[in-house]
Formats: sequence, structure tokens, C-alpha cells
Amino acid sequence: MSYLDISKEVGEALHNGRPVVALESTIISHGMPYPQNVETAIQVENQVRESGAIPATIAIINGKMKAGLTTDEITLLGQEGFAVPKVSRRDFPYILSQGKNGATTVASTMIISAKAGIKIFATGGIGGVHRGAETTMDISADLQELANTDVAVVSAGAKSILDLGLTLEYLETMGVPVIGYRTEEFPAFYSRESGFGVDYRLDDAGAIASLLHAKWENDLSGGVLIANPVPESHALPTNTMDRVIEEAIRQAEQKGISGKKLTPFLLGKIKELTQGESLVSNIELVMNNARLAASIAIELAAINTPTS
Repeated sequence: MSYLDISKEVGEALHNGRPVVALESTIISHGMPYPQNVETAIQVENQVRESGAIPATIAIINGKMKAGLTTDEITLLGQEGFAVPKVSRRDFPYILSQGKNGATTVASTMIISAKAGIKIFATGGIGGVHRGAETTMDISADLQELANTDVAVVSAGAKSILDLGLTLEYLETMGVPVIGYRTEEFPAFYSRESGFGVDYRLDDAGAIASLLHAKWENDLSGGVLIANPVPESHALPTNTMDRVIEEAIRQAEQKGISGKKLTPFLLGKIKELTQGESLVSNIELVMNNARLAASIAIELAAINTPTS
């Protein structure tokens, strides 16, 4: 029995060496309310197409790992919202065996992308080491997946609710290169600055594609994190966001919220405290990442299928 279902469009693109960009589905079911979640997901797919690549939104539908969703499947995830389980590596056996639907996180999107043969993935921000992890051990499975799975992830850094310093330390320990696209500073999701540096700065998609090719051609397994700062026009001031995040964390602690419920609570509270500005910023940075991911996918496809 095959648990992998690649759409005809995505399958043909991969077979013919055309550029494909994977997109996650947690942002649909857990990222924003319906119908804005569905509209945004379709806009991101359209952005990938307009940039010259084929989008492959990833999810689990009726116990099948899907690479390339239909509009009806995207709508289903958007309408069901939080009723759709978030799926990371540990959740696959249960969701697949029970024939359920699942929204894929960064980690699980990477897993399905790798199975399908997709090398480039655009998201908003990765998970990481949570603040206070020295006592809670709350570390996202995204980091372990980046260490082991051969997929490049384009993101606006890591979510700024995390401990960015420890997140970067973890990635360094696990041998994951962190590439800054036209920046030497690791972006903090809503903000362009974090005070932390990247490993290497590269200023064009071709150079990034060359790095990916050199890594994987030499059997250096694992992913690459490509940090793409939110566009200046939609960046939120670092000082403002620091205050907002501290307040959101304080309220979470007061309510005793932790584990899987923590990130959704914090992001919702940040949206409330910024009067919706954080959601606008979130959407724009995802679009920006989709454009860059498409450009990298085009360049990588050209390297992998040279003209005769």
C-alpha cells in the first residue's frame, strides 16, 4: 500500500525536471480564520506560479500524504480549522493508519517533500527552542528535521516568540547551515533584526542553488535554512515586538498554557496586541518567501538538468 499521493501536475513537473516549491498546510488550518486562510493559501500558490515554479501544498488527506492539493482540499482544511490535527514526525503512524486528515508543520512538510522528491520549501517561520527550554525541554521537531532531511527551507527566520540564540546554537550543533538572503543578521519573523548573525550571506538565488547542489551532491545530508527578512514595508519594529511578545508570554504563564497550545495562543495574542498588524506582516513575509523559493527552485532545476 502506498501512502504517498503526488498530484498529476506536481508529478509531471518533477518528472520533467521543472522547479517545484512545497508549501505547508498548518498555516491553513491553524494560522488564520476561514475564509482568509483559504484565500491566503491560494494567493501563495499563485505567487509561486507567477514566479515561474509549480506549487505543491502538502498535507495528509484521508490517510494519504499529499504533495499538491486541490482547491477543494485546501478549502476543507480551512473550513475544519483547529479540528484538523497538526502533524509532526511522531504523528504520522497514527494519522496514516487511521485514515485521518492532518495539517503539516515544517517538519512533516519536509518529510513528505523529501519522499516526493521536492527540494525547496517555503514557509513563514520555523519552530525552534522555546524560551525556558532549559527546564521545559520544549524544542520544536522542526530543528531535528532540518538536521536530517534533504530539503531547503525558506523562512523569515524563526518565530520571534522563541529563544533565537538557543535555536541558532542548536542548528549549529546539528550541522545545519543558516544562509542569510541579502542579510548578515538572522531575521526575527515580524522584524528584520534579531541581534544574531547568520552563518553565510548570499545575495542571489543562483548562489543559494549552487550551495544546495554542492551540499547534496557530496552526500552531506540534512537541510539548509534560508533566512529571508520580511519586506521593510511590512516589518514591525523590534522594540515594539519585544514588548508585545513579553506581554503575550506573561499572559500564557498566568493561564498555565504550554505544550502544543502555547504557540497558537501566543500568535493569537500577538495579533490582538498589534491590532492585526502581525497578521498582515505574516501574510506578506510568506509571499516574499514563496517568491524567493521559486527563484531558488528555478536555479536548482537548471543546475540539475543542464542543457546539452
